[in-house]
Amino acid sequence: SGPQYLFFSLFLQVLLVFAKEDSQSNGFCWACEKANFRCSMARTPESALECFLEKHHDLIIIDHRHSRHFDAEALCRICHDSVWVLTSFLTSRPDREEASVMPLINAGFNRRYVENANMMACYNELLQLEHGEVRSQFKLRAGNAIFTAMEQSQEAIEITSEDQVIQVSVFFSPDIQSSKYKDRRKGSLDVRSTTSRGSDGSSQRRHSSMARIHSMTIEAPITKVINIINAAQESSPMPVAEALDRVLEILRTTELYSPQLGTKDEDPHTNDLVGGLMTDGLRRLSGNEYIFSTKQPHHIPGQLTTPLSLNDIPPRIAQTMENEDSWDFDIFNLEAATMKQPLTYLGLKIFSRFGVCEFLNCPEATLRSWLQVIEANYHSSNSYHNSSHAADVLHATAYFLCKERVKQSLDPIDEVAALIAATVHDVDHPGRTNSFLCNAGSELAILYNDTAVLESHHAALAFQITTRDDKCNIFKNIERNEYRTLRQAIIDMVLATEMTKHFEHVNKFVNSINKPLAALEENGCTCTILTSPENRILVKRMLIKCADISNPCRALELCIEWAGRISEEYFAQTDEEKRQGLPVVMPVFDRKTCSIPKSQISFIDYFITDMFDAWDAFADLPNLMQHLDNNFKYWKGLDEKKLHNLRPPPE
Repeated sequence: SGPQYLFFSLFLQVLLVFAKEDSQSNGFCWACEKANFRCSMARTPESALECFLEKHHDLIIIDHRHSRHFDAEALCRICHDSVWVLTSFLTSRPDREEASVMPLINAGFNRRYVENANMMACYNELLQLEHGEVRSQFKLRAGNAIFTAMEQSQEAIEITSEDQVIQVSVFFSPDIQSSKYKDRRKGSLDVRSTTSRGSDGSSQRRHSSMARIHSMTIEAPITKVINIINAAQESSPMPVAEALDRVLEILRTTELYSPQLGTKDEDPHTNDLVGGLMTDGLRRLSGNEYIFSTKQPHHIPGQLTTPLSLNDIPPRIAQTMENEDSWDFDIFNLEAATMKQPLTYLGLKIFSRFGVCEFLNCPEATLRSWLQVIEANYHSSNSYHNSSHAADVLHATAYFLCKERVKQSLDPIDEVAALIAATVHDVDHPGRTNSFLCNAGSELAILYNDTAVLESHHAALAFQITTRDDKCNIFKNIERNEYRTLRQAIIDMVLATEMTKHFEHVNKFVNSINKPLAALEENGCTCTILTSPENRILVKRMLIKCADISNPCRALELCIEWAGRISEEYFAQTDEEKRQGLPVVMPVFDRKTCSIPKSQISFIDYFITDMFDAWDAFADLPNLMQHLDNNFKYWKGLDEKKLHNLRPPPE
C-alpha cells in the first residue's frame, strides 16, 4: 500500500480576539510576526469561533478589558470544549483592590496578561508561553497523533530525534522495516510507516495483538509509576526532565532491588562469593562443557525405625537441649550427643513448644516419623549443608518467632509454616552451589531451567516425601484450604533462601516495613504495617533468610566452626570443578591459597551487615549484633596478621 503519512503543523498559530484595534492589539500582532507565528484577528465572538474551528489555534488571546463588547468567558468555554488550547486573557491595569482570577480560571483561561502595549513585553509574553505551556500541549498532541497512527498502522514504529537517534521503539518484528517519527522544529511532524514486502495474515494478527496490548487498561504498578513520571516530565524544567529520564532507565530494568555488581573489583573474595551464590553459573561458560550426573535415589525407608518420643529422649540428649530457647545454644554439642541426628531431637522439642501437632491435628508419632525421614534425606557427608545446619536454622527460626514484634506480625499458621520451612529448606542438598549444577548440566538444573534449582528441589522433595506415606504425612488431617495456605507459605519461604534475590528481599523489607515503622512509631500505631498480608510475607522471608545465614551472629566458637565447614564445602566444589574441567565459579576457594578470614570479612560486609541491621531494627536483637561485631573484629585481626586459617597459631 506504500508509505503512510500523518502531518500536522508545528508553526504556532495565534488567534487574537479584540473588539477594536488599539495599541495593545497592534503590539501582539507585531510580536507574532517577530516570533514567526501565524496570527489571526477576530473582532466578534462569532468570527472568532468560526476562525478557531477552521484553524484550531494553539494560543488564543482574548481581550477582557471591555466586557460590554462580548462575553470572553463563554467564548473560552466553547474553545476548550473543542480541542486542546491555551487561552490567555488580557485585563486592564487594576485601579483598585486586585480581584480574584478564580472565576476566569474556572472558565478555562490558563494565563493572565495585564495591559501593557510595549511591543517587547508582548513578544516576551509569547516566548514564555511558547516555551512553557504551548510546548507541553504540542507533546500531548504529538502523542495523540502517534497513537492514532499506531491504531491505523500494522507496521513497526520507531520514534527518533532530529538526528535519527531512536527515542522509543513501540514494537518490533524482524520482517518489518522500521517506521520513523521525525521532529522538525521548522516544518511539520511526520509519522511514516513503510509496508513490508511479503506481509501476510499471520503478521497482521501479530501486529493487531500488539496494538491491543498497548491499549490494555490493566496496568502493572510499575507501568503506572512510569506513566506518572512520563506525565511529570512534560511540564518539568530540562534538568528535572533529564533526571527523570535516568530514573526511567533504572525502573525499566528487571533487577530493581539488586545492586550492580563489579564495584568491588579490588576484592576477589566478594566477587567470587557474589559469582558463586548470586548467579546461575552460565555467565562463566565458554563452550560445550556440560556433563550429566547420575541421579541419586532419595532415602525413603520402607520400614521406619521406631519413632522417638519426647519421653523417650535419653537424659544426656535432653540435658544438651535444656537451653534450646537461648541464642547461645550449642548445636554442635547436640550433633555429637545424637550421633549426627540433631534435627529429629531438636525438632521434637521445638515443635512441641510451639504446639505444631495440635495445629496440624496430627499424632506425635506422625511428626516424629516425618522428622526422621526428612533428616534421613540430608547428606551427612556434606561438611556444611547437612542436618546440623537444618537444625541450626530451625533453632534460629524458633528464636526469632519468640521476639515480640515478630509475634505481633504473624499468625499461628505463619509460625508453623516457618518451622516446617526451616526444617526442610536444604533437604537433599548435594553440597554444591546452583552455579555448579547449572555448569555441570545436572538433571536438577535441567528440570528447573537453571532457575532457583536447589531451592525448588528442596521444596518439591519435602512435599513428595511428606505426602507419599501416611505414616509421616503431617498434613493429612488439616482442611484443604488451610493446607493450600500452609503449603504456599512454606514454598515461598524456602525459595526466599535463594541468594540471587537476597538484595530484593532485604530492600523490600527495609522500604515496606523498617522505614514506615520508624515514621509511625512516634504515634504509637504500627498495627496496620505489622499485620498486612503483604508485609507478613516480607517478615517471613526475612526471618528465614536471617536464620539461614546467621552463623556470623553466633558465639565466636560456633561462628568459627561454621566458617570452617562452609569453606571446606567450597574447597571440595573447587576441587571437583578442576577435576571435571568445569568453570571454577569461586576461584578464591582453593584450599591451597584461600584466606578464610578474608572470605568471612567479605561475606559479612556484602551480605550480612545490612540485612541484620534491618532485622535488628525490627526484632530487637542486641545480643546477635554484639556477636556480629565481635566476630568481625576477630576475622579482621587474623587478616591483619596475614593469617589464613580459622585460628591464630598457639603461642
